[in-house]
Amino acid sequence: MKERIVRAVAGSIMLASVLLTYYVSINWLWLGVFVGLNLLQSSFTRFCPLELILDLAGVKETPGKKNCC
Repeated sequence: MKERIVRAVAGSIMLASVLLTYYVSINWLWLGVFVGLNLLQSSFTRFCPLELILDLAGVKETPGKKNCC
């Protein structure tokens, strides 16, 4: 469950960044850059801040699945 939430949140933030960049200001591109760098670092370090937040919120991992990040 956590893996799906992490992917959905990251994708939503990236889409929001693109829309905000187009309609509001070019500076919103930095939000997409931050999310992309966070996804890249989590692939190497297996540390995902959103996963920690989901743990604190009580979201359970899907049985039989490893951590996503």
